[in-house]
Amino acid sequence: MKNKKLLICIVAAVLVIAAVVAVILLTRKPAVEAKTFKMGIDAEYPPFSYLDDEGKYAGFDVEMCKAVCDLNGWTQEIVPVNWDTKLISLDNKEHDCVWSGMTILDSMKEAGYVLSFPYYDNTQVVLTKEGTGISALTDLAGKRVAVQLGTSGEALLSDPEGQLELSKTFAGGAPITMENFNICGTELDAGGVDAVVIDLPVAKTLSAKFQGFAILEETLGSEQYGICFRKGDEALCKQVEDAVMKLVADGTYLKLAQQYGLDENVLVLLNK
Repeated sequence: MKNKKLLICIVAAVLVIAAVVAVILLTRKPAVEAKTFKMGIDAEYPPFSYLDDEGKYAGFDVEMCKAVCDLNGWTQEIVPVNWDTKLISLDNKEHDCVWSGMTILDSMKEAGYVLSFPYYDNTQVVLTKEGTGISALTDLAGKRVAVQLGTSGEALLSDPEGQLELSKTFAGGAPITMENFNICGTELDAGGVDAVVIDLPVAKTLSAKFQGFAILEETLGSEQYGICFRKGDEALCKQVEDAVMKLVADGTYLKLAQQYGLDENVLVLLNK
C-alpha cells in the first residue's frame, strides 16, 4: 500500500514538473537574433575608411558606425565596395548603406534613395606636386589631371554648371579616371599625372604620406557628406541618425574627428 502511494506521488510530481516545463516553453519568447548592420565602404579612403597597418578597418566613418551599432545592439559588418558601382551593390542588398565620405547628391534623392542628414562639410580641391608648375587652376591647362571613378569630383568635372569647362583644358580634354585615390596619389608621386581633383581631407592625408605634395588654395566647390540607404529604409535611417546624435551629445563625434585629424569647423552636427 505504501509503495502504491509512493508511486502515485512520484507520478503526480512528474506531471506537475512536466506541466511547469510546458508552460515555460509555451510562454518563453524566442531569442531575438542580433541584427548585423552591413556598412558599405570605400576601403581606400583615408581618413574616413581604410585598412590600417595591422590590416584592420579604421577611419572616422568606420568608428562612428561601430559606435552606432554598439548603441543599437547591432553587429557591425564592413563590406568593401567598388565606389563606381556602390549604388548597384546597395540595391542588390550586398550592404545596408553606403557610409564612407559619400557626397549627398540631388541625383540620389531623385532616384529614391534615402539620405541621412549631413554630418561633414567637404571641399573639392586640386592636389599637385612640386615641380609641376601648377600654382593656380589656370595652370591645369594641358596637364594630366586624375580623379577617382564614381566620386563627386568626377561628377563636378563633367557638369556644365560645375567645372566642365575647366576639365576641357586638361590634357586630352578630360580628366584621367582611376579606381581609387591611393592610386591617384601613387601616380602623382611617380609623375604619371600632374594633379588630382580630390576631397580636402583625403588630400591632406596623401600630403602627409608623400613628400612634395601641395594643395592649391583655389578650390573647386563645396559639398556635404551623408549616409545613403535603399528606398523604403527610412526607419533604418532614423535609427542610425538617432544614434549618431547621441554620439554627438556624449562627445564621441568630436573625439573621433580629432583622432583622425578632421577640422572641427566642418563638423556640421556640432552646431545642430
